[in-house]
Amino acid sequence: MDLASLQAFLAIAETGSFSAAGERLHLTQPAISKRIAVLEAQLQRRLFDRIGREVALTEAGQALLPRARGILDELDDARRELDNLGSRVGSRLSLATSHHIGLHRLPPLLRQFGQSHPQAALDIRFLDSEQAWSEVLHGRAELAVTTLGPAAPPLRTTPVWDDPLEFVVAPDHPLAGRCNIGLAELAAHPAVLPDANTFTHRIVAERFAAAGLSLSLRMTTNYMETNKMLVAVGLAWSVLPHTLIDTQTTVLDVPGVRLSRQLGHVSHAGRTLSNAARAFMALLDAEAAAGSVE
Repeated sequence: MDLASLQAFLAIAETGSFSAAGERLHLTQPAISKRIAVLEAQLQRRLFDRIGREVALTEAGQALLPRARGILDELDDARRELDNLGSRVGSRLSLATSHHIGLHRLPPLLRQFGQSHPQAALDIRFLDSEQAWSEVLHGRAELAVTTLGPAAPPLRTTPVWDDPLEFVVAPDHPLAGRCNIGLAELAAHPAVLPDANTFTHRIVAERFAAAGLSLSLRMTTNYMETNKMLVAVGLAWSVLPHTLIDTQTTVLDVPGVRLSRQLGHVSHAGRTLSNAARAFMALLDAEAAAGSVE
């Protein structure tokens, strides 16, 4: 089995599409199809069933999948080990981050990294925090910078920023300008929040549940910037980090309720980090140390 064919096989299995696999590997769809044909010929087994536009793993494909992942993970680990024999930061860093952190926290660090290590290649993917964790867990990203949830080995989490969340509404919302608003009053109005499976939603929902209250959701969206827009036009209340609060929103006075989340980096304890990943983590850790001094 050649590695190029295994990479194509894994890309199709994970994306569910020959064309999407081609986009991931920067190859044409015919090139992807050729690699799979070669692999199927070598193994003398059909690996995918193609029914219309749907692609599904055969029994042989399902058996090969964990082994293909293991082979390619071991190869990536070996490459990083060899790259790390030298001190030069010139390898490729595969980084997953949430949209909000990528837009509002990372730009100065990315600039500093690019200036300090011009030979390093950056592969940045913008994903929901939970998806970014999955990418690190399965070896598809070396490092994630996201909202942090409960630590779950083999993933390692390191806090970088405290990110307080405020209850916000539009300036003309019925609750705007009121003092001493209780959670029960908030629960009586519709909210817009990230999806229920996100770390941020859980922070809010658990606080209301502790008070014996449930949320009235008008809609959910995982983009904080979209949540802000929906708040600004008066559709609902939400919680937003300080970086997004401006004259389009009004912060509510909710005594005794302080919500906050931690943002930081996530890596895999069982994988060798490249010099590029180590260098970027050093920038993040320096950012965390500077924040603790302020």
